[in-house]
Amino acid sequence: MSQSPALMGPNESDANVSTSDVARLTAISTRIQLLRDRIEQVVDGPGVWDDVHPQHAQSARNLAQYLELRTHDVRSLQIELAEVGLSSLGRLESQVEAALTAVDRAVRRQLHGPQASAGSTALDYDVSELALSHNADLLLGRPREGRRTRILVTLPTEAAHDATLVNRLVRGGVEAVRINCAHDGPQQWRSMIDHLRAAERKYSTDVKVIMDLAGPKLRTGPIQPAPPVVKVKPARDALGNVTQPAEVWLIDEQNPTSASGVTIPVTDGDWLARRDVGEQIDCTDSRGAHRTLTVVDVIAGAVRCELERTGYFVPGMELVGDDDETAIVGALPSREQKLQLFADDVLELTRDLSPVDPAATDLRIGCTLAQVFTDVTAGDRVFFDDGKIGGVVEEAGSERVRVRITDIPPSGAKLGAAKGINLPDTKLDLPALTGEDAAVLPFVVQHADAVSLSFVREAQDVALLLSRLRDLGGDALGVILKIETVSGFTNLPQILFGLMQWRGIGVMIARGDLAVEAGYERLAEAQEEIMWLCEAAHVPVVWATQVLDTLARTGRPSRAEVTDAAMAGRAECVMLNKGPYVVEAVSLLSGILQRMAEHQFKKRSLMRQLHAWEDFAGGHAYPGQPASE
Repeated sequence: MSQSPALMGPNESDANVSTSDVARLTAISTRIQLLRDRIEQVVDGPGVWDDVHPQHAQSARNLAQYLELRTHDVRSLQIELAEVGLSSLGRLESQVEAALTAVDRAVRRQLHGPQASAGSTALDYDVSELALSHNADLLLGRPREGRRTRILVTLPTEAAHDATLVNRLVRGGVEAVRINCAHDGPQQWRSMIDHLRAAERKYSTDVKVIMDLAGPKLRTGPIQPAPPVVKVKPARDALGNVTQPAEVWLIDEQNPTSASGVTIPVTDGDWLARRDVGEQIDCTDSRGAHRTLTVVDVIAGAVRCELERTGYFVPGMELVGDDDETAIVGALPSREQKLQLFADDVLELTRDLSPVDPAATDLRIGCTLAQVFTDVTAGDRVFFDDGKIGGVVEEAGSERVRVRITDIPPSGAKLGAAKGINLPDTKLDLPALTGEDAAVLPFVVQHADAVSLSFVREAQDVALLLSRLRDLGGDALGVILKIETVSGFTNLPQILFGLMQWRGIGVMIARGDLAVEAGYERLAEAQEEIMWLCEAAHVPVVWATQVLDTLARTGRPSRAEVTDAAMAGRAECVMLNKGPYVVEAVSLLSGILQRMAEHQFKKRSLMRQLHAWEDFAGGHAYPGQPASE
């Protein structure tokens, strides 16, 4: 039996190769050469890479070659290569020509001996990995020791006045922070950045500031609020007996005092000051029920009371003390209302942004983006509130769009104001950079290290942003493009070539909107393809949306999101959203990324020495294993 060509030593004669092996290897070599010819033709002469930044010239050529390669189905070639013990081309993204050349050389050596040559390539493995690493360091900073993937955290509003929170995040290991320009304003943003720079100096580290432009706001319009009312009820046991009276704070409306629990503003602060412990305050609630409040504590500007029976407080209610003096309940916050929707309901989207009455017989709600009424057509899909509710456009007009609800839980769902609207089938004719975004760009250029652009759908969106940045002298600013729409995903090659005209660049996979637009069943495939394409372009990727979200919100992670966090380590950066336990989320994520860095790099599995089964395996080293392993 002849020896497998893949197992032959470098000095063995090719005379041992059987005729069938020679035929098989020759066929493989021919197919590889055809692929090499095709990718070489792609970069001959002028191309879209001619206008890219010099730093990205080779990367742009590699991207073009990868795109050409992926127009062919090479699965059968991969299988054949694996069967003869050679690389199956499964991780060639970052160096297409080098990978094909190396495999071709290996095949030729099996056929013709060590002297066989397959040519050379300008971009080898080391250069490609260095290019991606350099681009990631430039945009996102160097990762903390022990991991390759950086951590990006969205700063909450509290970061503007809580320097301790920012200190904890920096000490915990974040490499970058994100400021969402859809919230707060320049004063708060400046305060956040000041706290961050102080924390940098304190911990002798460097943290990048990324400011996120909101893009076009496609949201549901306002809904009439419910009448302001505060319900107060005591705790009861299973038999209905009161186990704990309800606590109610009466506070001065003009000079409110901070108090935990239910607070009821009173218009007369002097009346409050005259209350005594043990006094009973009578009132008639919104239902006409008589209720009695017992005063248990009096402090400056506030009176703490207990209530034994459920009461409903509304503005204008009279509160009568033991001395028959009367005070009036002041303004109370309005309560949010929502539209109740069921399958087969017809919901009208309207240009009119007047608050709608959820009790009306006709279901309608405003749409904040007027362009929808020009561009949407019958048959287009519509999703609301992060995909929780879905429907199909039945009728499109210049003032109203009728949507038949088709995708909703059997028990129905509620749709509130200011909820996101996704139109995956509609090509909206508007730029990703809005007037509001352009207005904050001068602040971004002056204070941030990078800017991220939402709602990117085509290369023109990139060109507009880069043009505005040049006009503002922001050439040193990093640029991150958020891929969150089907059109952005489809046009990603052209978008990347446009982005590569800039020096510091990156791509964010905004998995929330992308899942709604592309469909949850396609999200996993889409995010993988985005990562492959960006690796081919040596463009760093930010893995975003709901990473360790349960942990950040509740203090405990779910099992599924821990696995998701481990998979995120293949990106150059992972983004965490805000939450009361975000510092704990940073700590856990850092540990996960450090561990996974020893096992996985991009698509390449790393086989470090395992200690878990040493006793079973006997701890035997393989021949020639370095002593340090």
